[in-house]
Amino acid sequence: MRKHISQGSPFEAAIGYSRAVVDGDWIFVAGTTGFDYATMTISDDPAEQAAQALTNIAWALEQAGASLDDVVRVRYILPNGDDFEPCWPVLGKAFAVAKPAATMFIAGLADPRMKIEIEVTARKG
Repeated sequence: MRKHISQGSPFEAAIGYSRAVVDGDWIFVAGTTGFDYATMTISDDPAEQAAQALTNIAWALEQAGASLDDVVRVRYILPNGDDFEPCWPVLGKAFAVAKPAATMFIAGLADPRMKIEIEVTARKG
């Protein structure tokens, strides 16, 4: 049975997607940026954006009955590759247990304030 998880972001409604989709034991979390959806603000610091994105992702995983420790695949998308290394401590801490397979892409993002987008796939343990 498929379950859709919404975080209430205006982007979800405008574009027509879910923050996450649960299909059996698998959880697919959409690309998530560093917006604080309660205030619709975003930091200018890439590491702070990564931390907030992970907070948003952790929330979605929790709604699905999982956690960051259940992540098996992560994709990082950044407009500027130089912003990746400052994020490493935040990412390393978040994925210290899961140690997921990871890929980093350099690509444009929808809003010039966005410095990192993180997409994960998890499997309930």
